Amino acid sequence: MFGRKIKLFKILGFEVGIDLSWIIIAVLIAWSLSTGFFPFQYRGLSTQTYWIMGIVGALGLFFSIIVHEFSHSLVARNFGIPMKGITLFIFGGVAEMGEEPSNAKAEFFMAIVGPLASLALALIFYGLYMLGVGGAWPETVNGVVKYLSMINGLLAFFNLIPAFPLDGGRVLRSVLWKIKGNLRWATRVSSQVGSGFGIFLIIFGFMRIFSGNFIGGMWFALIGLFVQNAAKMSYQQMITRQALEGEQVRRFMKSDPVTVPPDITVDEFVDKYVYQLFYKLYPVAENGHLKGCITTKEIKELPRDQWKKKKIKDLNISCSEEIMVQPDDDAMKAISIMKRNNMSRLMVVENEKLQGVIVLKDLLEFLNLKVDLDEV
Repeated sequence: MFGRKIKLFKILGFEVGIDLSWIIIAVLIAWSLSTGFFPFQYRGLSTQTYWIMGIVGALGLFFSIIVHEFSHSLVARNFGIPMKGITLFIFGGVAEMGEEPSNAKAEFFMAIVGPLASLALALIFYGLYMLGVGGAWPETVNGVVKYLSMINGLLAFFNLIPAFPLDGGRVLRSVLWKIKGNLRWATRVSSQVGSGFGIFLIIFGFMRIFSGNFIGGMWFALIGLFVQNAAKMSYQQMITRQALEGEQVRRFMKSDPVTVPPDITVDEFVDKYVYQLFYKLYPVAENGHLKGCITTKEIKELPRDQWKKKKIKDLNISCSEEIMVQPDDDAMKAISIMKRNNMSRLMVVENEKLQGVIVLKDLLEFLNLKVDLDEV
């Protein structure tokens, strides 16, 4: 879902970060509040004042989304679901779960707490707004507080829409899961509702565009496109998790991988390995012991006139933990690592010895067969 993530801080064991797309939306929100919303609501203030209100409002929204996602994370942890952290991106935020909820009860409470947290913030900010009105607080302060009350109310309402993977869609899935006891069926139905809601938003957005509201219409269309794609992806991810549940890496690994000797030149490596096998990642091994790894990225960074002079062992062949798994690791972990690092091969290592390689194509072939046989 995300591109490059920037880590911000850690609280109660949860890492909070932002996707680069969030920076874009934060600037747009501050700009729209400063040049549109606040000047329309509160006339006669200076441009500088509007910008201060807009920036504070955007920061308040940032805080509100973190509280919303943080509530998901706390409840998930209470139910024993591992949480990787919280990431803010262009369409809001997401609490990154290490695995799906184990039962309908955990799903329900984890989903419903987010909108409830937003609703609580809306009431708190509204109470502050009324306190400010009675206490004659400055119009600028009351304006920002009123906006935060309104936006949290909208967040609560929008997230309660029963369109998976929105919180309301997860609540719907938990109810269907409880009724029939079939997570796959519940996910498929709630995902179809989510996809339908996404299509509705896209159509509504284009209607707004054709009626003259280009910016508002584009936002509705983009959000609809995101919801539709997220609904489909969430269902596919659930199928993948179920298909690979309990499957270990050793089942899929090739135990006789091609290895590169450390003493050959870069020129030999490119000619005999890269141009013959077309892989991007190669283990460097000697007598069965893993010495490191070499990728086409390291070769590209080396000037071509050095290819015949340099040997593989002369390059940086240290292996990152991000390209290695162990034979007993869950196959789903391997897929997650491949997806995160945009790789199709990983090395399988145990006690510093190369046991094999695992290839994405083999995992996908297994998935296609299993999903086809288990289709309900």
